[in-house]
Amino acid sequence: MPATYDIGSVAVEIKRSDFMIKSNVTSSSVVNAAIERYQYLVEHEFFESPYNFNEDAVKTSGFLFALEVNVQSAQDVFDLETDESYTLDVPVEGKAVINAATPFGAVRGLETFSQLVSANSGRKVVRDAPVKIIDAPKFRHRGVLLDTSRNFYHVDAILRTLDAMAYNKLNVLHWHVVDAFSWPIESKVHPELTEKGAYSPDMRYSYAEIKKIITYAKNRAIRVMPEFDMPGHTFVVGEAHPEIMSCLNKQPNWDKFAAEPPSGQLNIADPRALTFAFDIISEYSRLFIDLGFHVGGSSLNLDCWREDPIVENYVREHPGESVESLVRGWFMQTFTKVGEMGKIPFAWEESVLNFNYTAKNTTVLQAWVNEDSVGKLVDLGYRVVASPWTRYYLDCGHGSWVSNFEGGSWCDLFKDWKTIYSYNPLTNITDPAKQKLVLGGEIALWSAQSDEATVDRYLWPRASAFAETMWSGTIDPATNATRDTVKAAPRLTEHRFRMVARGIMAEPLQPLWCVRHPESCVRPSQP
Repeated sequence: MPATYDIGSVAVEIKRSDFMIKSNVTSSSVVNAAIERYQYLVEHEFFESPYNFNEDAVKTSGFLFALEVNVQSAQDVFDLETDESYTLDVPVEGKAVINAATPFGAVRGLETFSQLVSANSGRKVVRDAPVKIIDAPKFRHRGVLLDTSRNFYHVDAILRTLDAMAYNKLNVLHWHVVDAFSWPIESKVHPELTEKGAYSPDMRYSYAEIKKIITYAKNRAIRVMPEFDMPGHTFVVGEAHPEIMSCLNKQPNWDKFAAEPPSGQLNIADPRALTFAFDIISEYSRLFIDLGFHVGGSSLNLDCWREDPIVENYVREHPGESVESLVRGWFMQTFTKVGEMGKIPFAWEESVLNFNYTAKNTTVLQAWVNEDSVGKLVDLGYRVVASPWTRYYLDCGHGSWVSNFEGGSWCDLFKDWKTIYSYNPLTNITDPAKQKLVLGGEIALWSAQSDEATVDRYLWPRASAFAETMWSGTIDPATNATRDTVKAAPRLTEHRFRMVARGIMAEPLQPLWCVRHPESCVRPSQP
């Protein structure tokens, strides 16, 4: 839903033989690429809303001959402060106009225009003209976390995911590129990581492919923020460098040392492990252009280090030191290194809440443990990205992936779109200054039971429900009431059909009959 909009009651036909999208700027590669994409969509996409199946030709009053895109600045820098606002005017005759402060706002306006266009009797029409939209996102950080370590996604699947994100006005791909399971990304500093840590030669991302993904994303107004989770979740490093590891693949009692197999954490008492971490931060902060650099810090197992002889000896020889103080020292040094590389450190909430570590207030913390974490972190003065597993973890509900465990997954139940849509990250945060610290949220697709064969249906359209709450907020400013799922369902189901028409295999949410008769598929009020 746009921030504000006014519509009329007239249908206007797009004159396809003449219709052109033009801009007042020609120096912006983002604008130029967007115009090319949306020109093609307007010309070639024949999307018919399921609400209009079997409809006769609608009467149109005039023609649209052009769409003019006016951008105040051609500056292509995209970060947390970038203005994504736009206005869109569609008249009953003549020329539609988008006005935006930046190329990235223009991308959002073009997507909105494309969603107003539908097919009717072989024509392209915009219904309910004239249309006047004034729009801007509620939250600045609207992301998808994609894990490519547990299972691998080839580049084409990532690019398709970026397309779908653009269709939903999401703006951050949080790329959880490595984890304990595999190291699929090329390293020029430590090439042995990929040689020994990738699943196969075909399951690697080269520098050239990374740069292609970053450019592809930027042209769709999406930032690519990498995560290199340290010092936990690092078993795969031990394939090349066992000498800097603790509790490496402890079997069969792996559960004493890790949340999931295989166990293995960088040895926080070994200077060589810290040097390795600095190498990783230095190399990949240069490859990835985004200002955000996620250093993880989640799910640390202290028993792993307490039983490590190097850590035991260090603590014994340094009175006053402990495993906890070593963890705090690790965070301090790695977060500082990220800052020295000109980046903003992102990390999971445990780094602050579990270890009594005070990070600089420039740090952004990702809250996932429970829905109260957002409030706790803003009370401490930190900027926060909300990712509560209770709402936003899309891998849940498929059962455990441990072969001899017959129960459900740790994060059951399955998170349906209504569970996602009804979450407000600002709940119980009333101070406007603290509300501003909530940058937004991320929906998370951990990939223990997902890969490129399932990614579309696991993400979409559940991530679309998330996207509307992040763009529009959960409160309707016109009524000051909470947006409800009954009113959202028709928009979401129509958008699901549009994504399918664009090649995104989003799963259905209802029988088609319910889509076409939404008022008849609502549970009656209970007496």
